Amino acid sequence: MSVWTRPALWWRLAIMISAGLGLILGTGSLVYFTIESNVIVLGYFAGAVYWMTRRNTTDAPAPRLRGAAVLYITITGLVAHIILNHGENPLPGLFSGPDRLAHWSSFFLHYTTPVMVVLDWLCLKPRNVSHWRNLPLWLSFPLGYAVLTELRAALFPHFDNRYPYFFLDPTEHGYAWVAGQIGQLTVEFVILGAAVIGMDRLGTSLRGRLRPATG
Repeated sequence: MSVWTRPALWWRLAIMISAGLGLILGTGSLVYFTIESNVIVLGYFAGAVYWMTRRNTTDAPAPRLRGAAVLYITITGLVAHIILNHGENPLPGLFSGPDRLAHWSSFFLHYTTPVMVVLDWLCLKPRNVSHWRNLPLWLSFPLGYAVLTELRAALFPHFDNRYPYFFLDPTEHGYAWVAGQIGQLTVEFVILGAAVIGMDRLGTSLRGRLRPATG
């Protein structure tokens, strides 16, 4: 059976379209973690689709990179919805107002793409390929992003958009407060990364239980 007839390929093409539309419709730059994580997702799934068509397989390649992409885009979605948007409904701005394109971009980047990537991780192959030893490697990117942001702001004080997120801005509360924010987020990201690995293993376990026994 050709991979072109399999839902996995079309789902991953849809992820590419979602991330691509979010990036094209918006005006955000690479100083934002949101943009960086969506670029990673777009690049990974473009490579995955190429691999799948070349090898005629539904298995996505590079499971370590896939897990990292899942973690980063999930961080993007949760931080945006809970911390930046305070849980507000993202739908109203999509259909009215002068900034509809910006709202659609944000919706694709912060909601549609993260949900689709998580569902891909839960439902599509390969399964049970993540390891706990991957967690420190995965976390190095968001932590490195925070450190680089602070260094860039200190070395280049006239850099546009020095602090892309309020929790990285020491102007009002100082660097100790920022360090506390980064520490709190690190703990939350560790938990989230563990959940990503757990979802991979839980999905495999559930599938094994639901599979009819043969004898």
